[in-house]
Amino acid sequence: MVRRVQQLDVRIKRAYLPPSSRDGARILVDRIWPRGLRKSEAAIERWIRDVAPSTALRRWYGHDPVRWEIFQSRYRAELEERAAILAELRTIAGERPLTLLYSARDEQHNQAVVLRDVLLD
Repeated sequence: MVRRVQQLDVRIKRAYLPPSSRDGARILVDRIWPRGLRKSEAAIERWIRDVAPSTALRRWYGHDPVRWEIFQSRYRAELEERAAILAELRTIAGERPLTLLYSARDEQHNQAVVLRDVLLD
């Protein structure tokens, strides 16, 4: 019996960038709503705060690239306790593109990068 592995289409994008028809499901993965972004213009399908890093971890990290490696490890540990949300996001990504939206300025050191990698692992 051959088991077919489902390909997941998971993308990341700053919430401030204009929506695209190629984004698929646009899910905000920040704990706090992006400053200055109007809900009417965001085209966000869902806001899943519970998949974002905890407030304590977010404050400790402070978007300091020096703390990136430790942040990734701690955030991955938090995500292990959110299996139901991860399963839901994988289901969406298996059916259509999934775009994880974040507000951080740093496009390489933010929670959406870690979350995408966890979903694709």
